[in-house]
Parts: sequence; structure tokens; C-alpha cells
Amino acid sequence: MSVDVQGQALSVLSKLAQADWPDRLKVRKSFEKLVYSGSRASFRLAAGRAASKPREARPAADNLFDLSLSDEQQMLVDMLQGFALEVLRPAAHEADAQARVPAALINQAHELGLAHYGVSEAQGGLAGERTVLSNALIAESLAQGDFSLAAALLVPLSAANCIRRWGTAEQQAAWLPAFIGEESAPAFALAVNEPGVLADPGQPAMRARKRGKHYLLDGEKALVIAGLDASRLIVSAQAGDGPALFIVDAASKGVSRRAEPGMGLKACGLARIQLKGVKVPSDCRLAGEGFDFQVFLDLGALAFCALAVGTGQAALDYVTTYCNERQAFGEPISHRQGVAFMVADIAIELDAMRLLLWRACARAEAGQPFHREAYLARLLCAEKAMKIGSDAVQLLGGHGFTQEHPVERWYRELRSVAVLAGGLHL
Repeated sequence: MSVDVQGQALSVLSKLAQADWPDRLKVRKSFEKLVYSGSRASFRLAAGRAASKPREARPAADNLFDLSLSDEQQMLVDMLQGFALEVLRPAAHEADAQARVPAALINQAHELGLAHYGVSEAQGGLAGERTVLSNALIAESLAQGDFSLAAALLVPLSAANCIRRWGTAEQQAAWLPAFIGEESAPAFALAVNEPGVLADPGQPAMRARKRGKHYLLDGEKALVIAGLDASRLIVSAQAGDGPALFIVDAASKGVSRRAEPGMGLKACGLARIQLKGVKVPSDCRLAGEGFDFQVFLDLGALAFCALAVGTGQAALDYVTTYCNERQAFGEPISHRQGVAFMVADIAIELDAMRLLLWRACARAEAGQPFHREAYLARLLCAEKAMKIGSDAVQLLGGHGFTQEHPVERWYRELRSVAVLAGGLHL
């Protein structure tokens, strides 16, 4: 299938030209340069294939763990942090109260072209050979505005990543173009989290029984991000040959769903989804070469780690400013050791979380085993994210308990890192 790889990038630039918020945030030039660099890389790939010249993998300069970001990654971070602080954060309180993502935010996220980073260059997207760390940076940057809104806006990117990484060539050709089209990205949701006590997402309770050219799916999924409004579900289920992923039409007979409000992540539209004898065509099973269900789960865990790091950074920045400005007994409360040490602890734990996350992403991009690193990152983030949220509330004293400040919302949302599995995918 012929794909106009530069045309897709130009389409993103066209949408950007009609929006006013990039000028407000002073990120238009950075974003245009970022999209141009992705378009240029895609053109090189297409030209190389036309000449039947194999593309050489980028050699690693050495075996050291390099913490420096590329120019494109740094531009991406700068642009998305501006969007998060100027657009997401002011809208977060109302989104939490209304338990939904405003339509305007969904449109602005589409203008950003986030889903393009889940579609390969060969099919007109911006996903190169090394995407895991870039996707983690996207999640981390957006979460500095709000955890819940960032998670909701990242679902299309997560779905595109799953199809690109685990779908066959035919499935990719059928599903991925919609993510980079003129219209909004298709409404997908990843249904992975199990409802049972001490359930292991690596052993799905949902069953997929092969019946001729179809599968019959039976089971239940909990805490599905954006599950109420999704038109398609990517569902994990136990098939005859092991865990597998299926693309399920949410309007299929036997699919029922209901709201499942949680302590946090209210804007995400969390849902409980039940499937009873749902018929799914065999070609809707994601069965690309080299499918590894544990890798799928690990990349999902790293997505939540990235959100935790971003929200933790937001909390650190917020309490640092607050403690330097808040006066008690004639001086800033940050002059008190009990306060200063608590802020320092947040900074220390946050750096440890970020280093473990980036290390796991770096190994994943290099094609090396990263299950151990992903497990350690999730373990640390699940524990320390809750502590950072709690300490942020504590540092604000009585103000931390009120909704006048965002720390109480961040505290509620950071606790989700310990209970969610799946729903997002780097």
C-alpha cells in the first residue's frame, strides 16, 4: 500500500497552523521543527525502500547508559510541558469534578498529533526504530499538567503502539491509517486490568475459545481507562495457546459496560466491562511475529511509571514554590529543617524513579531484556509515588486538604500506580 509519508506530517502542520494555542505557549517554531524532522526521516525511509537499499540500524556509540536526550526529544519535552502547564493544568479541576475530558482538550491533543508517534514512518507516522523512551517522555511531560487528563489523552497513542508492535502487516494496514487521518483518532481502550483480588494480569481470567473462524470471549475487566466512550477494545484473554490480545467491537452483542468511579482518575472515565459469549473474528486477534505478553505488560507498567514521574515532578515544583513563599514566624517555612528535608526527600525519590524508568526504556529500545528493570521501576514508583503525593499534601498543611490547591488531586491519582495494570502502552 502506497502511503504519502510527508503528506501526513504536512497534515499535522496544517492543523497546527489553524490553532492559536501554540502561539500562546510560544512553542509553534519548536513543534514545526519537530514535525518537519519526523517528516524528513519518513521521506528518507521511503526513498531508501524505493531504491531497495536496506536501512542500517543506528549503531550505539558505546555500552554506557546515556541520559542525554536527542534534539527532537528535547523539543518534544519543551513543547508538551508548555501544553501541560498552560492548557491541561487549568482544566484539570473542572475535568475531575465533571468526571470527563473536555471536548476542546481532545481536539487540541489531536492537533498535537500524539497518535502519530504510535504509527511507523513507513505508514506515515512519526514512530522510528526507537520509540519507547520518547513515548515515556510524552507521558511524563503531559502528566506535569494532570495525571488523569494525561492518561486519557494517551489512550489513542497506546492503542496505536499495540497494533504497530503486535499486529500483523495486514492488521497494521487496516487499523493504523485511522490514527493519523484528518478526523480524530479512533476511540480505543485497553482492557487488561483484572477485577479479582490478587489477580495476576499475566494470567488473564477472561477466556477466548476458538470456534471455527471466530473466538468466543467470556470474562470481565476492571478500571478500563476511557472504557465508557470507546468504540473498540483491545482485550487481553487466555486463549488455547496462551495469553493473547483481541480487538473487540464495543457494540458487539454480549458486551456490557458501566462506570466504575475511583478515588482518582475521575476524568479518565473508568469502566467495568463484561463480555459474555462475544464473537470476535480470528483476524481481530493481534498475533504479530514475536508476540510476548510479558513485554506487553512491562511496557504498560512503564507507561504508568512515566505518569507517576511527571506528576511527582509537578508536586515537587509546586511545594518548593509554596514552601519558599509561605511565611511563618517571620520567615519562609522552607527555612525549617522538617520542611526542607521533606522536600529534599521528594526530589531524591523522584530522581530514583526517573532513572529506573529511563533505564528500563533504554534497554527496551536496545532490544535487550528489560523485565527486571521494568519490575523494579514499577515497584519503586508504586511505593514512592504515594509517598510523594502524601508528603505534598502534608507540606501544605490545612491548604493541602482543600481543593484550592491541586496536591489533593495528585495524591488521589498517584495512588492508582499501585493498583492499575494495563490501560496504557508505551
